[in-house]
Amino acid sequence: MNFIGKILPIEGYYVVVKSSLPVDYAKSLTHLYQPLIGIQAVTLYLTLLHEVELQKEDSPQTHHTLMNYLNLPLDEIYQARLKLEGIGLLKTYENKGEMQNYYTYEIQSPFSAKSFFLDGMLTQLLYHHIGKDKFELLQEHYTKQPVTKGSNITASFNEVFQTFQPQAPANKVKQDEKTASSEAVFDFTWMEQMLRQRMIPAQRVLTGENKRLIIQMMQLYDLETFEIEKSLLWALTEDNVLHAEEFKTACHDLFKSKYKETDIQLTEKQSSPTQISSQEVVTKEDQLVMELEKISPKQLLEDLSSGNHASDQDMKVIREVMTSQGLPSPVMNVLIHYVLLQTNMKLSKAYLEKIASHWSRANLKTAKEAMAFAKRETKNFQKGNQATSGYRKPASKEIIPDWFKERKKKQPSTAKEQNVDKEKEQQEIEALLRQFSGENK
Repeated sequence: MNFIGKILPIEGYYVVVKSSLPVDYAKSLTHLYQPLIGIQAVTLYLTLLHEVELQKEDSPQTHHTLMNYLNLPLDEIYQARLKLEGIGLLKTYENKGEMQNYYTYEIQSPFSAKSFFLDGMLTQLLYHHIGKDKFELLQEHYTKQPVTKGSNITASFNEVFQTFQPQAPANKVKQDEKTASSEAVFDFTWMEQMLRQRMIPAQRVLTGENKRLIIQMMQLYDLETFEIEKSLLWALTEDNVLHAEEFKTACHDLFKSKYKETDIQLTEKQSSPTQISSQEVVTKEDQLVMELEKISPKQLLEDLSSGNHASDQDMKVIREVMTSQGLPSPVMNVLIHYVLLQTNMKLSKAYLEKIASHWSRANLKTAKEAMAFAKRETKNFQKGNQATSGYRKPASKEIIPDWFKERKKKQPSTAKEQNVDKEKEQQEIEALLRQFSGENK
């Protein structure tokens, strides 16, 4: 494209700064914007920024000055200006005078390095310009979380003050608690900002039902923030309504594109004796619950499959059951583990759905609740109370999850603990797992 003659060297310009710049604007321009718009556009931006201090109110600078500063012809300066305008770093206003025209360049604040990665379009462009490895390095560096402050126990306004006596129906209170519980562990601020930047009404998209679906898909497929953004924008209709099925399909397609290896089959693993202390035996179930609370269903399947990628078909089955029954990720993990133990490591959709519907009606929210419920129902079944439980007879072989033992770091042992009979400890571990799976020997 020919840019010669678009502006003349004798034409003047003024520079104004729209708002204050973030502290790390130079890092953002260098590492995030420069790969997208080039060094000439970034240099022009910085030159205009520092021209503010030197300009006179009654005498505009000429573009010939910019040519000398940048050592560039005017057509290349004009091209760099267009890039700044297109990326959102500059606004240009033309003033027609009797003798000659002059321009006002309004400097726009760039995103801070952290906020840059909240913009779906810019992050996708940067990803394609610099490649996966460099992108992940920058994203990890600029979006790393600050040092943890501990659990936030600050009382809210509603917890301290009351202006009237609420009279909400009981079922509505229960639903509100469930929604608040989900959002408490997930911050939607980044998504609201992304939608507003695209002039999309965030309240229409981020309904309570859609938030729950977004959380489920992010946990199920272990997706990154920019991947969720991409799936969400893909699934929006022309009326800015989220199409749930298209969103689930988009998330699943991203999962498949990341893991193109041949689908694997879950198989039973042979366990080996592990030396642990008596204190560890007592708390083994609690440690297992903690792991099931933290990991995603996808990670659980991979751990149970010796680290291989979860199969496409297994992920589809889990997705349908998880979303249709509205089970939280920790509860789904317990369900997956339980079904695999009961069915000789075969993931049966019919069996999953049967138990999931029962657990959904029980309103289970945590892995601990689900594990206790499963043990109680299995115990009732073994006593002959089949009316309250539809679970199958436990599998004939005990499954000791190596993934759990491998995840736990070994603690230093005293000389006395090292002499504990390995066979006895193995029997204690197996007895604990049988308590969960419901098997009696």
